[in-house]
Amino acid sequence: MKWFDNTALTLVIIGAVNWLLIGIFRFDLVAFILGNLSWGSRIIYTLVGLCGLYLISLFGRIGSMSQTEDAM
Repeated sequence: MKWFDNTALTLVIIGAVNWLLIGIFRFDLVAFILGNLSWGSRIIYTLVGLCGLYLISLFGRIGSMSQTEDAM
């Protein structure tokens, strides 16, 4: 599952950089590359959102890892 965590994290970072570009420069990189609300851009936005929701579980896993390390 580690590869999935890394892939999800990479997609969320790409989404965060896109939002940074939108916030600072009003430039949507995904829309520029794939078209404004085309099927391709909608798929990318959906994947980034789903990965973000999946990574919410990372909080629980990090907490359980730190408790395991504290017990050692």
